[in-house]
Amino acid sequence: MIKRKRLAAGVCTLLAALTAGIALPSGAVADEVADQPAPKVDLVLDVSGSMRARDIDNQSRMAAAKRAFNEVLDATPEEVHLGIRTLGANYPGEDRKKGCKDTAQLYPVGPLDRTEAKAAVATLTPTGWTPIGPALLKAADDLEGGEGSRRIVLISDGEDTCAPLDPCEVAREIAAKGIGLTIDTLGLVPNTKLRQQLSCIAEATGGTYTSVEHTDELTDKVSQLVDRAADPVVVPEAVDGADACAKAPRLRSGLYTDREEFGQQRWYRVPVPHGYELRASVSVAADRGVDPSYGLLLRAVTVHGREIVRGEAAGNGRTDVLSTGLRYPKAELEGTDGEGELAPETVCLQVTHSFSPAGGVKTTPGLPLEMTIDVVKGPGGSSDVASFGLGRGWWLLGVLVLVGFLAGVLWGWLSRWRVAVWRTN
Repeated sequence: MIKRKRLAAGVCTLLAALTAGIALPSGAVADEVADQPAPKVDLVLDVSGSMRARDIDNQSRMAAAKRAFNEVLDATPEEVHLGIRTLGANYPGEDRKKGCKDTAQLYPVGPLDRTEAKAAVATLTPTGWTPIGPALLKAADDLEGGEGSRRIVLISDGEDTCAPLDPCEVAREIAAKGIGLTIDTLGLVPNTKLRQQLSCIAEATGGTYTSVEHTDELTDKVSQLVDRAADPVVVPEAVDGADACAKAPRLRSGLYTDREEFGQQRWYRVPVPHGYELRASVSVAADRGVDPSYGLLLRAVTVHGREIVRGEAAGNGRTDVLSTGLRYPKAELEGTDGEGELAPETVCLQVTHSFSPAGGVKTTPGLPLEMTIDVVKGPGGSSDVASFGLGRGWWLLGVLVLVGFLAGVLWGWLSRWRVAVWRTN
């Protein structure tokens, strides 16, 4: 019995020794997260009189928004500094000048006290006008300072009532400041004019527009946008794809953004040296109403038009973003370009989508397109990035396989030994 205990202890000791070298440096990870600048989100809620309408899941629009906000506040990541701004919440009168100044900060942007924020939301009552433009200007001020990502999430059930201050022009003005602020918009009514205005606001800053008609949809979308604010900030480079490979811009590794109109093809060129691998992915966002059933195609072809590899995806209206990707390893070959270096191959990337606009929807500008290009050392190369996307994780996988193998052998041997001892007794 003592021998068996010692043997089991020996097995555990060996496994502990093997796995000790691959333990994650939790302290280092925590320090890295703590060093990230705090992302900021300002939720801008329409509290105008029309929010009394009872057409969302048998309750008022205001009740649906409150419920969604409470659930979002519960799920907000700790690192996100969140605030709430209202429009149309305080002035019930008919004086347009006063009504168009009716925007207030309900909860300041900063570390979130969930109880306090929920108490503030509970006080809201549908009241007045819909000053979207003035509210966006104030919300941009709410988010000033810091180096983290900044995002405004605007929820409204109606168009702005304070022209000539066009909220779309306000959004363009905010984008022109170059402060990296994104405005996402959510419409609570399937109204064409509202969709056009909210889509324009979102497009101006690279944000998204979504129409929501149920409380769960509102909760899910706002939560998604708040979570997205916590993601690392990567600013894509604007690029203008061509209608043919020969005229296409030449891209290096990086993140790019473009717009592709309905029924259009966009072309880009990427030099791929011998012994390297091209990894490309593309996403197209339906930032306005589109017909269900659509697809996305990303093709890699030679300059002579021969297809090398393709990636494709299809959707059925359940998501507002469609993505696909491809990989192409360029083998090592002999030959030079006259300067003692192997000449890279020019790979042409073609992006095509089959989104079609819903009735009454503007077709321009095109749908926002985001593309990631990565040219890395291929299998067998000396790069830190290994093949098949595992990178430096190859050594970890190898150690885990070895540990598993040794554990299996030792456990099997121990089991056989125990059976032999049992039979002798």
